[in-house]
Amino acid sequence: MQLEFFDVPSPCIGICQSDDKGYCLGCMRTRDERQLWINLTSDDKQKVIKRCIQRKKRKDGKLKAKEKPHTTDEDQPSLFDPPSKKSLDSNSDIDFGDFEL
Repeated sequence: MQLEFFDVPSPCIGICQSDDKGYCLGCMRTRDERQLWINLTSDDKQKVIKRCIQRKKRKDGKLKAKEKPHTTDEDQPSLFDPPSKKSLDSNSDIDFGDFEL
């Protein structure tokens, strides 16, 4: 077990509506997981987040099999989405060839 210095943040993204299976549409937690979040240990919180990621993958897989609905640019990004990779511009006018530490 790893020593935790910071509490595990809630995966809530502010879309608090339940789907037909009882999972939150925003974070994919069950009602009990949402209500008990404050009382869970860090290990239990990490387990809940892993289950939420699995639920989201299953749900996204089912949507891909059907037809994925159109999303707008106004949607709030999810904590489950991988971070976007930013590329460095190698065509800069600055020459670091003579740079010394």
